[in-house]
Amino acid sequence: MATFLLVIIYLAFISLGLPDSLLGVAWPVMQSDYEAPLETAGLLFMTIAGGTIISSLVSGRFLKRFGTGKVTVVSTLMTAMALLGFSISPSVIWLFLCAIPLGLGAGAIDAGLNDYVATHYKAHHMSWLHSFWGVGATLGPVIMAQFITGQQTWNNGYLTIAGIQFSLVIILFFALPLWSRVTTGSHTASNDELIQSEFVHDGDKNLKPLQIKGVKLALASFLFYCGVEATVGLWGSSYLVNIKDIPVAVAAGWVSFYYLGITIGRFITGFITFKISNRTLIRTGQLIALIGSILLILPFPATFSLIGFVLIGLGLAPIFPCMLHETPIRFGKKHSQTIMGYQMAIAYTGSTFMPPLLGFIAARSTIGIFPFCVVMFIAAMLLSSERLNRVLKKLQPKKEILKEL
Repeated sequence: MATFLLVIIYLAFISLGLPDSLLGVAWPVMQSDYEAPLETAGLLFMTIAGGTIISSLVSGRFLKRFGTGKVTVVSTLMTAMALLGFSISPSVIWLFLCAIPLGLGAGAIDAGLNDYVATHYKAHHMSWLHSFWGVGATLGPVIMAQFITGQQTWNNGYLTIAGIQFSLVIILFFALPLWSRVTTGSHTASNDELIQSEFVHDGDKNLKPLQIKGVKLALASFLFYCGVEATVGLWGSSYLVNIKDIPVAVAAGWVSFYYLGITIGRFITGFITFKISNRTLIRTGQLIALIGSILLILPFPATFSLIGFVLIGLGLAPIFPCMLHETPIRFGKKHSQTIMGYQMAIAYTGSTFMPPLLGFIAARSTIGIFPFCVVMFIAAMLLSSERLNRVLKKLQPKKEILKEL
């Protein structure tokens, strides 16, 4: 049962990735149809992101009350209806109205499924889960491109993705009984560590999630991680073209290797987690990403920039899923749903606001600041993560007491 449910969760994460990259691909055609300004796409993106942040923040309350299965069904239905709304929107105003439930649904799915997998499955499942998001994010533009290049409209592209989402709603609805059948056992993530973590954080029954030691440092790590991931993806090509004098087409190809590094890296990480702990993978990934970002600064031939982008992608690959999987181990299962929601909210905040901040500064100076900002973001993430490890290490004596009981 647990394996079958995991397959459904993977399908849900593919569908979560499908709409994420649609707007960017379809907007050149949508802009012409609606006769809208170029910056409207940015405002739509911000509206979707805003909904995602809000739903992530409050997701813990709904997950505790209704359960992950029901929240996932309703949230997926919201995204399906929002995508259907996009396909038939008569004006830009309707696009903004549909963007709200699209963001709200995506945030709840993301927080709920991440917490469920972190609590009930092992580390390699979490890495593969985020690989499947990459599959969805890759397939979305491919599907949309087929409709645009086939002399059909972008509306049919959104309609097709909406149809896929509605199909998933049906599957999730009939799979609702499975969620309650998955219990602790061989599939449960780090069972002993979860028990120890509950012991450590169970001293004060009235302790609020943000009052737990280390939570704010974990949030900082997520902020800088997503800031780095989105910043490299958004501004990497501009840096290569304007500073390294690389042709636009070549620069786009090099940045695609960065995304390929993340997707393949997460798939490989799933196997590595059988032998290496999450914390070691997080630290190693941060150091690899830091080395890659430093290569972008050094005055080496342009080929080293490609190596730098690939290293950053491979380095970032294990960090996000491993940090998510550590949540119930770090802070206890009791608060993990709420803290997971906070982490997803701060992650979306980083990816939404940090890249535009760099763009704002670069517009008034030079895009040459790009690699220096990337180095600073990665260094800040590494420092936050290592400081969190030291805080958690101080709780070890309590865990040793548990072993003696």
